[in-house]
Amino acid sequence: MTFPEYCFLRCVHSVEIYFLRVAKSKEVMDVFEKYMQNNVRNLKKEQATDLFQKEFQLDVEQAEVMFNTFDKDKNGIMSIWEFQQFYMCMGDHCQEVITKFKELDADGSGKLDGEEAKEGLKTLQTATGRHLEEKEIEFFMKSAVGDDGLINLGAFTNLLYTLKLYKAPAPKS
Repeated sequence: MTFPEYCFLRCVHSVEIYFLRVAKSKEVMDVFEKYMQNNVRNLKKEQATDLFQKEFQLDVEQAEVMFNTFDKDKNGIMSIWEFQQFYMCMGDHCQEVITKFKELDADGSGKLDGEEAKEGLKTLQTATGRHLEEKEIEFFMKSAVGDDGLINLGAFTNLLYTLKLYKAPAPKS
């Protein structure tokens, strides 16, 4: 192992320890540890999608989308840090997020097109309880849309989490 690789692993380890100490870390670890093998704090794709299906009642396709969304380094392995990110976004509200997504997905395609997403964003509120202005809707649309011009469940989950934290005042006209 090279020195930079060692430093990177120590940094990752430090970040993992930090996130394990934040709110709900015991819940996160309890769920994650059910699927860990040999005390290794990461899950292969098969284990992670199994976790999503059993613990959060996602179907196979939804579990796949969530894995692909939260496997941030795209290495085919879900680390405890990546799972923490998923848990922060979805946590106890997983089925509510999926229900809202399905409500907005009028054509049942499994992805939101521009019109479906805009209509949905008009109904959502920011962390301060206000509805989004047209400029903000356009901004959030650009940040969530994939290469195909659509928003999948994973991007929608991240979008909802961002809105939960979004406290900016309405833009000036």
